[in-house]
Amino acid sequence: MTFPTNAYLAALLGSFLVTLAVLPLWRAWCLRTGHVDAPGDRKIHDRPIALAGGLAVLTGILVPVLGGVFLLQAGGWSAAGLPEIRHGLDRRGLQLATILAGAAGMVVLGWLDDKHELRASVKFAGQLLIATLVAAADVRITIFVENVWFSYAVTVFWILAVINALNFLDNMNGLCAGLGAIAAGTFGCIAVMHGQYLVGILCLLACGALLGFLPCNYPEASAFLGDAGSHLVGFLLGVLAILPDFYSTKHPKMWAVFTPLLILAVPLLDMAWVVWRRWQRDQPFYVGDTTHLSHRLVQRGFSKAQSVATIWALAAACGIVAVWLNR
Repeated sequence: MTFPTNAYLAALLGSFLVTLAVLPLWRAWCLRTGHVDAPGDRKIHDRPIALAGGLAVLTGILVPVLGGVFLLQAGGWSAAGLPEIRHGLDRRGLQLATILAGAAGMVVLGWLDDKHELRASVKFAGQLLIATLVAAADVRITIFVENVWFSYAVTVFWILAVINALNFLDNMNGLCAGLGAIAAGTFGCIAVMHGQYLVGILCLLACGALLGFLPCNYPEASAFLGDAGSHLVGFLLGVLAILPDFYSTKHPKMWAVFTPLLILAVPLLDMAWVVWRRWQRDQPFYVGDTTHLSHRLVQRGFSKAQSVATIWALAAACGIVAVWLNR
């Protein structure tokens, strides 16, 4: 019996609506407690903007997950999907719990950075710890990797790379959240196509939550992701790239490596470019500048909204190709 399509729709729509509903509450809390991005320096906004995005997106993911678990325990899930869900949770329950705990940990780490401007070494240590815990829960890259310790190292490096790629790209309204939604949706489509229902649901939860945040962030922003949100987006995409099984007997094993690289090509190539440019100028790679693709488009005459939309379109094109190749 096939997995019910309405479960996928419930994940996408549920996380979207929850995020949309809780964002004003988190925004009011941030403004009341002073958890804001104040104007000044190179910033273009002239009033404090609430750093509520990460909190809202995390809530948008956790509430549907907890609601789904409650329905499962109460026997409220449709009979068609119940055996598959139970089987998936039996196999991946610990992994799912670790991923959600890691997501919460990334939001806490980013929140502390937003509030106290943590040193780069402290922030990196927090990222490393959370990525290592996820790898220890057996969420690891194993293809082409025979040695378990090398598998750990590759997985941790990958998660850290994607976290920082998305953190680097959070430089214009809607850019990071939009790229996150596109990538999560693409991973979700491929997982659904391959019958990986639990992975597909998690991807669509992330996609829906990010889409629920975008109306308050693009083109004008009443709330920002902040480091809490960009850390969360990068962590989710790094993990979601590992969870689906992209290997198929119809394709060479290299396909399993190429697919996530293609889906995340825009943020990864942008990070590689800016790190190389900063290295050329003997500048620390973690110090921000205006050499990102988004900035270069603006320098060529695009408005900020047009620059973001152009990069979204480029990422979506990569995603469409990835789905087509994995059809």
